[in-house]
Amino acid sequence: MADRPDWSLFRALSRRVLRDGVPLVLTETVRMLLLRTAHEVAIHDAETALSTEEGALALMSEAARRITDGSNRLTDALHMMWQHQRVGDYNRARQLMRDVLAVEVVPYYRVLAQGQLDDMADEP
Repeated sequence: MADRPDWSLFRALSRRVLRDGVPLVLTETVRMLLLRTAHEVAIHDAETALSTEEGALALMSEAARRITDGSNRLTDALHMMWQHQRVGDYNRARQLMRDVLAVEVVPYYRVLAQGQLDDMADEP
């Protein structure tokens, strides 16, 4: 299983900046947090984005969106997958994880979805 990313500091910062309107101050600590989070959510041009305030805000917004959307997508699919498994419909359960994998970009969420799919390999 992949190590679970700790996005708590990023989430707190993004809430303050994106929701509450607190100005983003690009200290070295904030830059490192944004770069690490960008890497964890598969954003590849983070260094360039951090060269401007607008780019940094866009980077933060995109990273927050990927974390939230991926979490919601996976949670919804897992809930439906377990319902299908309970009634023995493993084909539909597997398809739900394939659907997640078809669109998900966050590596951690992809590992979780693939793990669920792999766990169903021996099922009918």
